[in-house]
Amino acid sequence: MTPHHAVEITLTRPATPGELRHARCCVPLAANADRTRLMAVHGARSPGGALHALRRRLDALLPIDVLSTHYPDRHGQVLLNVDLGHAADRALRRDAAVVGQRPQDLLRRRVTAALTRAEQERARRLEDRLESLLAHHTPDEVLACVAGLLYGRQQQPARAAP
Repeated sequence: MTPHHAVEITLTRPATPGELRHARCCVPLAANADRTRLMAVHGARSPGGALHALRRRLDALLPIDVLSTHYPDRHGQVLLNVDLGHAADRALRRDAAVVGQRPQDLLRRRVTAALTRAEQERARRLEDRLESLLAHHTPDEVLACVAGLLYGRQQQPARAAP
């Protein structure tokens, strides 16, 4: 029996109702409220095979930006399927040849580095905001306020999607 893999599909723009209808004829899909992200479960020998097969089946039907596995693998990695334009693909292959790497390995390094930078930048912005708060409030006041906000969010009933 072929294993099934959960795949998240990120679109470059919201899919029209007609595009979704046509795509659902080929593959069962679930869409988020604004129709910019879809989920599919697809059978394949591997997660990468599921990404590749869905790209082939849906690329002409939907404005796909990125396909990704929904769950990390045993190494904690999420697989991405990105369709680069010709110029970007050529540049990536050229850069990979210069450093003696496979294009996918170079792209993986670059994406990982960009995600790390984004995470560090978010942490730095949070620290800056906290420093600003601590300039005007005591640590006890800030902590009590955060605890109150978090507690209030836990008590609010979950909103239903429109």
